[in-house]
Amino acid sequence: MLKDMEVMAVLPAKDIERAREFYRDKLGFEPERTMADGGLVYRCGKGTSFLIYQTDNAGSAKNTQIGWASDDVQRDVDELRARGVVFEDYDMPGLKTENGIATMEGYGQAAWFLDSEGNILNISSIPS
Repeated sequence: MLKDMEVMAVLPAKDIERAREFYRDKLGFEPERTMADGGLVYRCGKGTSFLIYQTDNAGSAKNTQIGWASDDVQRDVDELRARGVVFEDYDMPGLKTENGIATMEGYGQAAWFLDSEGNILNISSIPS
């Protein structure tokens, strides 16, 4: 049953208005709707979406919380940088970024950045 349902990612925000500004100004999103509790729903490609809601738990996860599939990671990194997005650099076994982008054999390219609330976001191109 679940495999046929649309998926919605859920992200926490300590400051929902700061998050709204980040997603608008840096990533180019406008909320599709505002929930009764102030949560923001954003629509992405192919029927996907994500919700941002206010909580003090924001920024506590140490893993990628949402990712977008890209057909050109370098182009998208360049565009996001032009909007002020700062990409993370990693240097650990199995993962090393160069100028913010990791190239991983069998997985393609990926780049990570933090939103205004400390959530780890990602863009990646995974080969078919």
